[in-house]
Amino acid sequence: MSGTSADGIDAVIAEFDGDRFIRVIGSSHTEYAAEQRARLLTLSLNQPAITLRELSLIDIGIADRFASAAQHVLSATGIEAQQIQAIGSHGQTVFHEGPRGLTMQLGDPSRIAAQTGITTVADFRRRDLALGGQGAPLVPAFHHALFAADERRCVLNIGGIANVTLLPDKTPQAVRGFDTGPGNALMDEWVQLHHNVAYDVDGAFGARGAVHLALLDALLTDPYFAAKPPKSTGRDYFRLTWARRLFPALDTLDPRDVQATLCELTAVTVAQAIHSQGTNWARVLVCGGGARNLLLQRRLQALLGPKAVLATTDGYGLGAELIEATAFAWLAMRTLAGGPGNLPAVTGASKPAILGGIYPA
Repeated sequence: MSGTSADGIDAVIAEFDGDRFIRVIGSSHTEYAAEQRARLLTLSLNQPAITLRELSLIDIGIADRFASAAQHVLSATGIEAQQIQAIGSHGQTVFHEGPRGLTMQLGDPSRIAAQTGITTVADFRRRDLALGGQGAPLVPAFHHALFAADERRCVLNIGGIANVTLLPDKTPQAVRGFDTGPGNALMDEWVQLHHNVAYDVDGAFGARGAVHLALLDALLTDPYFAAKPPKSTGRDYFRLTWARRLFPALDTLDPRDVQATLCELTAVTVAQAIHSQGTNWARVLVCGGGARNLLLQRRLQALLGPKAVLATTDGYGLGAELIEATAFAWLAMRTLAGGPGNLPAVTGASKPAILGGIYPA
């Protein structure tokens, strides 16, 4: 799995018993080469004109990196390729516009299967889109399988885009989920612009600033935040050009204040999204890279209120950085078993569906 931040590929070896998650046997993180990551971010953020030849080269370059990530985690654990039933490959999203039925993930699965000798399951989103869904978010079905309990819980994933899964009880029919808006994307873009680093470590840059209320109010006017689910979005929408359009004086402000405000925007829109589905949530479990942003976590706890216990998923069976990669292993398992992987109440699809294509070794 590589998310919209394109900060590298998370690989896990996961064991299941039927639909039940047993354990992660091993994990690894493989960085993109700097030039490869820069090209991916340019492609997804700016959507420049590109030749079919270059697009094909990017596609196979990502596949090679994904195959390398799979081989690395196998080597690190000493597990042989023939012991693996399948690779679930999400690919690298470079474009997603769910309401219009559009999405693109790169990373040729045939090439991954050929290089690893392991059957590969990929292209998870487009079947849901074909059925009128938004193709996202897809992880709520796994969140339900792993975290549903006798208490009312939310699972909050903060990647480039933030999404929430609502688990009011143990029944799959009750699950709801949607993208809330920006997660780390705007903060990452801003800190990279001013400090040439990939992300704001521990939220330290933002913590040195103060929230600029006029900027926050301007950004909150975007109609996406008030739209009813099902809904999904992408990093190509929530980017600095979007913020400058809503607040043209953005670059005249103290950069620390902008960072603090972008963090507050994520916290406010997440909290509003959760509260829109009820206020009596006992526990909010956080995963994704944003789980390590201390400023964001403090603001989320303050906005959610003292009754909601805010915690990372680390203490609930699976580390915060491993959730999404494990989710696509779970979805691949569902595909091979002939079971649906989407939740129509989440994506808006007309019916449950087997997701993805199978590319035999």
